[in-house]
Amino acid sequence: MTRFTDFDPDELKLVYRVLHGHLMEHVELMDTVFFEQLQGWLQREAGREGVDVADHGAWDAWLGNLAVSCAERMADRRQLPTD
Repeated sequence: MTRFTDFDPDELKLVYRVLHGHLMEHVELMDTVFFEQLQGWLQREAGREGVDVADHGAWDAWLGNLAVSCAERMADRRQLPTD
């Protein structure tokens, strides 16, 4: 069982932001149990605080990122490599 509650939520947000920011260089990270569980835990915490995690701007702001619109986000979107 993962015990993210043992860590400072701001530190976990930092770890998530850094990992998420480098997913395109390390796509294998997306399939790790750690990343999936960290993201899920953070999303549940955000939800408990009233954040709609389906709203990417609200989710980004809660994580400490600059909130950007979906249109801006999609303009820079790159395709993941496929096997």
